[in-house]
Amino acid sequence: MNLEQSLAEVGGRVDKTLDGLLPREGRLAEAMRYAALAPGKRLRPFLAIEAGRLLGADQEAVLRAACALECIHAYSLVHDDLPCMDDDDLRRGRPTTHKAFDEATAVLAGDGLQSLAFQILADPKTHADAAVRADLVLDLARAAGADGMAGGQMLDLSGSPHLERMQAMKTGALIVAAVQIPLIVARAADDVRSRLVGYARDLGLAYQIADDLLDAEGETEELGKAAGKDADAGKANFVTCLGVESARRKRDDLARSATARLDLFGDEASSLRDVVEFVLNRRR
Repeated sequence: MNLEQSLAEVGGRVDKTLDGLLPREGRLAEAMRYAALAPGKRLRPFLAIEAGRLLGADQEAVLRAACALECIHAYSLVHDDLPCMDDDDLRRGRPTTHKAFDEATAVLAGDGLQSLAFQILADPKTHADAAVRADLVLDLARAAGADGMAGGQMLDLSGSPHLERMQAMKTGALIVAAVQIPLIVARAADDVRSRLVGYARDLGLAYQIADDLLDAEGETEELGKAAGKDADAGKANFVTCLGVESARRKRDDLARSATARLDLFGDEASSLRDVVEFVLNRRR
């Protein structure tokens, strides 16, 4: 299978599992499902599952933990889109959650998805070993909290000049968390952990730069979300700070570094290398 087919196959498994984990009854459940089951590449779960395959980690444990990660990602998008944050009306080609429902319901849907993520990780169905479950909870909490995604969003809102640090927290933390899932489940060796975490860090930053380039050069219809918002709002990103050509060079350098970190794994890491190419060539 090529990468698009592999993403679709993994995405189908993630969506089916999420469908069984999400609540079903009531307006809050409807909003949570609208956000979490929205069309998307499921890139973070894909990274977790493919790294898990590489490491021989328990597939069911990785899948459930990857669904928990996707709940955190979905919650972050719901809250980021709110008028008090980025104030977006369009996400993945359809109305954002607060537009499809209302602001209060969107806030609660994000809260519900965040809680559900840790409920999934703490459930013995995810892994029989309580120590593994605790490590999964701890790692995702760190990635999502003040030292990770939430802290990065705060830096963004406050106009922090520390661009790489901000994006490593805001975008990169959940990408690193994706590969941490199978590393924790498989109890991987330190050298393996170092390579995969380094790969994820490089990939996360390259992904953000690619996103900034798309914001500057893409069209709303193609992106499925508003284009040019950062420049219009006077927000700092890699394109506004470095210019298009320098940002593109930095993205490419990070992509090469990410790919080189996979040399230890040989051909078995081909799908993870394909993700790097996907990031370089993505159009939305």
